[in-house]
Amino acid sequence: MLNSILTNPMTLPSFLLCLASAMALGILTALVFLYRSRHSASFALTLALLPMTVAVIIMLVNGNIGTGVAVAGAFALVRFRSVPGSAREIAAIFTAMAIGLALGMGYVGTAVLFFLFSAVFTISLTRINFGGASRFERHLKITIPENFNYQGLFDDVFAQYTAKACLTKIRTTNMGTLFELSYDIILKEKEVSKAFLDELRTRNGNLNIVIGDFSDKEML
Repeated sequence: MLNSILTNPMTLPSFLLCLASAMALGILTALVFLYRSRHSASFALTLALLPMTVAVIIMLVNGNIGTGVAVAGAFALVRFRSVPGSAREIAAIFTAMAIGLALGMGYVGTAVLFFLFSAVFTISLTRINFGGASRFERHLKITIPENFNYQGLFDDVFAQYTAKACLTKIRTTNMGTLFELSYDIILKEKEVSKAFLDELRTRNGNLNIVIGDFSDKEML
């Protein structure tokens, strides 16, 4: 089961079996890593095609050192033209490549077992939100006039609506006439209540307030 099905010279049935396995496992790998995650259609398509592409490349190299060096150079050029992705996307690409490498060498059983273990592992950790932020965590930005004393300005509001609030960053905006305060907060309830926002608006002169998921902190 774990032995290679490829022979030298390669036969058409074994080639088609590896190719079909790569197509199926590529689609399944894409479905697993896109589970409960944000993604683009282009990334999903790439992840589905990657095992088949890598498998064919490994079959073509087949011990030829010159071809292997040329392929490595081609991959290096593609890497420099690509945009770095998230850690999850990088892990997905490496997993798809590993499956493609195994199928390119004819180890269909090994590729299937590796996919099953990685799928169970990935889905299980995703479901328990392993290493993720709490669903009650939010990132909050409040704009106040520069003549306001921000120290303790919102303490009573935070005490009422949050379990924890930490001021993480202060910066000036609008030519120094405004302060932008950044907080990491943990809400007492899952949803952001209108009363909470209204309380903040009465304290900051009805200027901008932005609240969003903690995972999107860098984009806020």
